[in-house]
Amino acid sequence: MPPELALRPSRSGWAGEAPRAWRTPLLQLALAWAGLLVLTVRDWTEMVGQWWNASTYNHILLIPLVLAWLVRLRWPELRRLRPQAWWPALAWVVAGVLAWSAGSVAQVNLVSELGAVMLLQGAVATILGPRIAAVLLFPLAYMVFLVPLGDEIMPPLQAVTAHMAVALTHASGVPATLSGVFIDTPVGRFEVAQACSGVKFLMAMIALGALVANACFGSLARRTIFMTACVIFPVLANGVRAWGTIYLAQSRGVAFAAGFDHIVYGWIFFAIVIATLLGAAWPFFDRAADDHLLDVRSIERSPRLGRWAGLAIDGWGALAAILGAAACGLFIEGLLAAAGVPS
Repeated sequence: MPPELALRPSRSGWAGEAPRAWRTPLLQLALAWAGLLVLTVRDWTEMVGQWWNASTYNHILLIPLVLAWLVRLRWPELRRLRPQAWWPALAWVVAGVLAWSAGSVAQVNLVSELGAVMLLQGAVATILGPRIAAVLLFPLAYMVFLVPLGDEIMPPLQAVTAHMAVALTHASGVPATLSGVFIDTPVGRFEVAQACSGVKFLMAMIALGALVANACFGSLARRTIFMTACVIFPVLANGVRAWGTIYLAQSRGVAFAAGFDHIVYGWIFFAIVIATLLGAAWPFFDRAADDHLLDVRSIERSPRLGRWAGLAIDGWGALAAILGAAACGLFIEGLLAAAGVPS
């Protein structure tokens, strides 16, 4: 074996690839995230429980893997930049602390969980600086999909699905009357239940659509049109599915229609809708597979980012400020609890 190979240290994975300038900031970020996760462990436990147990949020189990992949794609560009702690991003951390504290005290999980995510986002921007945050802007924004969203829009989605199903049922020659979310037909009454609202399909499609829009479109207009389609198309498709179930029940019976709806919608219909939407968008993709996701040179040379980067602080001081802000949030929550405000 040549001596130069025998003496060369083996470096694999991200740690081995990290330039020296990155190693201390990455350690500081890891410590910040560890402290913040300990502070918000109740919220993260609740979120993970919903990801695992609620079918509406099963797709979120893939989001951490997607986030790691997004950062990995950007790593060749990131390693060219030098992290520098940035004090203005502490406002992001403070906003996360306030949201987490307010949500915890008011027992509004959506707000406290969003605050828990904001704390992690703010820590990245604070410790790594504005240029790094600019490169990671989409992954940071994509972290919002870690929050279980959707229960709030179930009632309106139920109403939309019910009205669409009735209209299509009438158009197909079958009489039907609507009462709230109940549809009466000659073979029986159908309920557009929460599970039939399509929220699971809609939220998964929005998360997938945001990923596709970022990876496959460069034009803001095309991204906007595609994301609009990712909202409208699943809602329309769910109305068609509900009508199909009712129409099938007229000829094959309610029991057969219910079983067919569960199997086809759960395993086939969703895949068909995704394939149709992506297939329709494919000709309009304007970003080649080998295109760089970001222009790092423009980020390096940006006068605005240069001015922002001048507002630097020591990395260890940034870590202390982040953990101090989190501790203040915990202290405020404790005071409110001691004063009789439920938490």
